Amino acid sequence: MEISRDDFVIAIRSAFLKKGTQQKFSLLGLIFFSIIFLILGSYNFKVVNLVKISIKEIVYRSSFIVSGPEKVIEDSFNRINNHINHYNNYQLIEKELEKLKSKDLSKQIISLENIRYKKLVDDYFIKNNEIVAKVLIDRNSPFLRSVVLNKGSKNNIKLGMAVLDDEYLIGKIVEVNFFTSRVLLLSDINSKIPVSVSPNDIQAIMSGDGKENATLQYIQGVDFENNNDEKIVVTSGAGGLFKSGILVGKINATENTIMNSLRVDIYKDFTQLKYVKVISFSKEATVLDQASKKELKTMDDQISEATKKEENLRILLEEKKIAIEVRQNIEEENNQLKNKLFNLQTKLADLERSAQVQKNQEEEMKFLRLNLLYGHKCRKTIFNKLYKVGTPKYRNCVLQKGKI
Repeated sequence: MEISRDDFVIAIRSAFLKKGTQQKFSLLGLIFFSIIFLILGSYNFKVVNLVKISIKEIVYRSSFIVSGPEKVIEDSFNRINNHINHYNNYQLIEKELEKLKSKDLSKQIISLENIRYKKLVDDYFIKNNEIVAKVLIDRNSPFLRSVVLNKGSKNNIKLGMAVLDDEYLIGKIVEVNFFTSRVLLLSDINSKIPVSVSPNDIQAIMSGDGKENATLQYIQGVDFENNNDEKIVVTSGAGGLFKSGILVGKINATENTIMNSLRVDIYKDFTQLKYVKVISFSKEATVLDQASKKELKTMDDQISEATKKEENLRILLEEKKIAIEVRQNIEEENNQLKNKLFNLQTKLADLERSAQVQKNQEEEMKFLRLNLLYGHKCRKTIFNKLYKVGTPKYRNCVLQKGKI
């Protein structure tokens, strides 16, 4: 009876120590303990409060310690992401810088060539004088469109000087006093200036309409109705009064019906003028003396140098592109070779294992064959003191064909 009772106790203990039963028992015990603890906590026992405070401290301290590695990993991950983002931004900025360098060289070449060609065709104007003036009076009448400025001959204002608001032409000086001067606006019916219509470079004369805009005259045989491009009106530079290329306005193709009198919408609103620039232009001397020839040669050298720099930059960019492609190809080939080497090493390891297994099988077959023939010479019996079956000495004896 004692033995059977001990067996029963051992069976119960082993059943409770099983993993699943142990987890269920722990969970039920934890739930039961929590319920009791909550009930006791509602009565404000001092011991219970101390236990609650201790548990909270343990939980807070433990959570702080456990969250430490997580914060370190998160910070490291954020730093790596920031580093990758900075590196990608650096590559983008580097590409944009290379493009801007190339554009800057192209712009420099075009500017130098433009200056050179303008000098050759005798159409290169330079600013002699620039004066900023304030609009005092707007003389507005049905027949006269002009304004009065607070600068006159005292400030080197002269007849015929161009008047601009920002970079747009608004008129020219037609009357100069000692302290003031009068500007004839482009919309005045007496205003006549030579202009050019882009992009076809059509020459015409622009006259004011007496209101707020102007019209193009002496322009025949030009079809604007079938041309949807924006038509910009600029000064042509004819007559030497204004330099070419000053913005004036654009043609209003929607309201133009008479082809020999096209309406021009002037860019600036003459009723909002406050400060203007009075500028005089003079044509640069183009007599090809020794100094001019030297200057042209210097300019040609600058153009050649800028062109060479642009070509060198283009070659460097091509070389860099080729180097990147070669590096990528080499990396791909290296990865392929690594994969092939890994596959070969895996196959070699498999072959070595197969060879070893085959060798072991052959040795086992040899042992079994010899065991049939010579096992009785090595097997221990009650009549001899040989070797026990299954021991290494017995195996060696069989392999040696029963020779002890």
